[in-house]
Amino acid sequence: MNISAVIPVYNEEESLVRLHEELSGVAAEHDYNLEIIFVDDGSQDGTWAVIESLAASDNRVQGIRFRRNFGKAAALRAGFQVVQGDIVFTLDGDLQDDPAEIPRFLEAIDGGLDVVSGWKKVRHDPWHKVGPSRIFNWLVSRVTGVRLHDHNCGFKAYRRPLLSEIRLYGEMHRFIPVLASAKGWKAGEVVVNHRKREYGKSKYGVLRMVKGFLDLLTVSFLTGFGQRPQHFLGTLGLVAFAAGGIGLSVLTGCWVFTRSVAGYEPLHLHERAVFYFSIVSLLLGAQVMSVGVLAEMITAQRNRDEAFYSISQKTAGGDGGGDP
Repeated sequence: MNISAVIPVYNEEESLVRLHEELSGVAAEHDYNLEIIFVDDGSQDGTWAVIESLAASDNRVQGIRFRRNFGKAAALRAGFQVVQGDIVFTLDGDLQDDPAEIPRFLEAIDGGLDVVSGWKKVRHDPWHKVGPSRIFNWLVSRVTGVRLHDHNCGFKAYRRPLLSEIRLYGEMHRFIPVLASAKGWKAGEVVVNHRKREYGKSKYGVLRMVKGFLDLLTVSFLTGFGQRPQHFLGTLGLVAFAAGGIGLSVLTGCWVFTRSVAGYEPLHLHERAVFYFSIVSLLLGAQVMSVGVLAEMITAQRNRDEAFYSISQKTAGGDGGGDP
């Protein structure tokens, strides 16, 4: 079994040697051909020196160093571009993810899954992290339809071909199972042992939840309307345009009626708030539909070079010539 471990690290000099020992122990016990890729995301301590030492003493270890901190998604993407293993694991470098769980991930993949996410059923984190995280995970499952208990868990396993079809940027790393599922890959989860933090401190603050919610909106749009943005934007635009048109039509009829029938005070449109709301709605609808058209043009241009589908198998075929 050829497996790779991609480990983004940021100021983790105290834990890397032990993490390397634990990964090596699991590989030796189960006869895995292991590759370890540490991606130093702009650490300011001695993390890179530790990685260099490990790489010098173990040819299974490879290090990638960023010039500055670019974020976890960028670190994972850099690691994914060089992995060689058939199954690729991601885990954090703080020792809270237990390498002893690796065989259970592989069992799940052997059972037919393509991406397996860890579920920290029992968490050893402060309440102010656990509570918002559970709400976020519930929301992601409801919105995307990918039912996982712990989308935020960094301990995951993937079939390597899947990774070439996922584009990572921003903080989209937590949504890889969702993006993979949208292309037909099978996602699932296993309960994992979550250990208490022994070194360093959490790299994430309260703003992570705000960013996560905004990323969820982006992912929902990409997976639902990424190849047909006009279906979403055009619908909103048509509704707004129709509301504005109906409002102006009714006002026009009232204006004509009050000036044609004796006994009615003439209607002054500029004194009616609905007149301005209708104009704004009409203009907004036209603008949103125009944006939808531009989005469709950009999508069409992008799809010239990028496949939006995923091929599972191909039949063995000839070149069409020769005897049958």
